[in-house]
Amino acid sequence: MTQDTSDPIPISALEHYAYCPRQCALIHVEQVWSENLYTMRGRDVHERVHDESSHEISGVRQERGLPLWCRKLNLTGKGDLVEFNGDVPYPVEYKSGRRRRGTPETLQLCAQALCLEEMFGVPVERGAIFWHASRERREILFTDTMREQVKRVTHEVREMLEQRITPPPVNDQRCEHCSLRESCLPDVVADKRRSSKAARELFEI
Repeated sequence: MTQDTSDPIPISALEHYAYCPRQCALIHVEQVWSENLYTMRGRDVHERVHDESSHEISGVRQERGLPLWCRKLNLTGKGDLVEFNGDVPYPVEYKSGRRRRGTPETLQLCAQALCLEEMFGVPVERGAIFWHASRERREILFTDTMREQVKRVTHEVREMLEQRITPPPVNDQRCEHCSLRESCLPDVVADKRRSSKAARELFEI
């Protein structure tokens, strides 16, 4: 197997891409970042949980801020919390808001599991997402489908980063609370694309 010598892909980029490929490109290709209420809350939560520490509670070892990597997929990141019941790691991802449906967070968590499997040489079948605002914790089973999705999205993100592609905006409900809305300009770009399409159709023979 050929060693991937490109720069490692941040695990967080997979969540950004799964939520919105353009958001991922703005952050990881164009190095654009803006704060809003939601990102400030998220940063506050992660700053607290990313303080590296190790302790044991009721026989379960807890590692915070644990560096993660997967050479096979060339991924890198940091775990909010990894619990060890014996030798088996159990990743826990912290989110600042309330529990919501969707796959971006579960994809990010599964990527952490693939890193832990390579690092410790044991199967990691489950993990959890903790929503800070609602104090809910949901266990996630890492299915074969989810694992394949991590590999596919990793490949797509790598292509986007290497080719420095910034996809067009989606201009839908995802944009409402996005901190990059002012940089992305989904309404303006979408209007320009519609105008260009209308002009082409007008002059088509």
